[in-house]
Amino acid sequence: MAHPYHHAVRSARLFGGEPADYLAIHDWFDESKAHLADVRHRALRHHSEGIFLCEAIFGATLTNSIGKVVPVRTIGEQHVKDDLGWIPTVKDWLQHLEVQPWMGRTPFRPQTDERQAVGLSTDDQKQDEAAPQR
Repeated sequence: MAHPYHHAVRSARLFGGEPADYLAIHDWFDESKAHLADVRHRALRHHSEGIFLCEAIFGATLTNSIGKVVPVRTIGEQHVKDDLGWIPTVKDWLQHLEVQPWMGRTPFRPQTDERQAVGLSTDDQKQDEAAPQR
């Protein structure tokens, strides 16, 4: 589906109430479109973990405008199935992600950074590094 509102209209048809009852949930699933406006935005929330995260954020149930209690997880499952036809896992998305060199780089060097934080000089540091490890 192209827009969260269309998901909300479908939810209202399936579960009763008005599209506005469901729009916040469907907006949440598609928020990443603001950063990547193609189908790859779905990798961030359109999976089983995203559905459970949605439930943690919005609560276990939603009471719609006609007083019907609807499980939030069911609404999330409907969103993902409508977009993908099934519910993938995070692994299903990430296993096809090509690892890039920048993904593993970090300037953090625990021993060096800790010594600098406590004020050891570079000479003290060299002596510590040369000392046998126990």
